Amino acid sequence: MFRLGIWFLLTADLSPANIMIGIAIAFIIPRSKIKANDLKQWLNVLKELIIAFPQAYLEAVEIILFPHKYESLTLEKVEGERPPIFIFLDIFLITFTPKTIVLKYQEEGWYEVQKINREKTTK
Repeated sequence: MFRLGIWFLLTADLSPANIMIGIAIAFIIPRSKIKANDLKQWLNVLKELIIAFPQAYLEAVEIILFPHKYESLTLEKVEGERPPIFIFLDIFLITFTPKTIVLKYQEEGWYEVQKINREKTTK
């Protein structure tokens, strides 16, 4: 049902032909079993999403009111072995806020993140 719902959101078409195509695609897409560890990771991602939305608005207002003239590059560690969906969600959450963007994911388990700052940082 979830996959079918996503299909309807993507196509915005409830015609009989589109419903049949959506059902077929929902059955064709491979399924994976959910592990207890994955459930904890999903709950953690949900918590981070709830925090990210107000943070993004606050950062946007801060950028408007106070110019951010400096940039910095940092490396952020990925938490353990993560499936590709969680890596995507991490990159999405980092990039969602206006002050940060992921430039590169390194296979060794690091994100290369560019941040804008109000003051020059020295490292």
